[in-house]
Amino acid sequence: MSRRYVARRSPIHGNGVFASAPIGKGEEIIRYQGKLLTHDEADELYGDGGESGHTFLFTLNDEYIIDANQGGNTARWINHSCAPNCRALVEESASGDPRKDKVVIEAIRDIKPGEELTYDYGIVLDVPHIARLKKLWKCLCGSSKCTGTLLKPKR
Repeated sequence: MSRRYVARRSPIHGNGVFASAPIGKGEEIIRYQGKLLTHDEADELYGDGGESGHTFLFTLNDEYIIDANQGGNTARWINHSCAPNCRALVEESASGDPRKDKVVIEAIRDIKPGEELTYDYGIVLDVPHIARLKKLWKCLCGSSKCTGTLLKPKR
């Protein structure tokens, strides 16, 4: 089976991932891969306040994070959008082992060749969302539904 996507420069931000063939609603497109880290290991490596405005870290569950900076695949280039055509799903391991949970990117509507694949990052930081952080995590998706930031309210 050939890939239905290709990575290249994006008008949203840096690199992006684009459909190279039709992708149907509900289809699993790609698994988000990288090195498995504990939250403490990720904090030690990268800090805990989201100070860069850029991340390849994906929270897998209460114990682990996937670090696509290490061993990451094309999925790390999928950009955020406030009006996405995909979603990221965490699939829990049937064995109950949190180290075996995985993240897959799935189409939430039909996607045409040439369209950039996007999902809502839903970034929640454990620090106050002050103006400086909102600017640092500024959204560039260009959607009419754009919230202006990748940050989401704390749950």
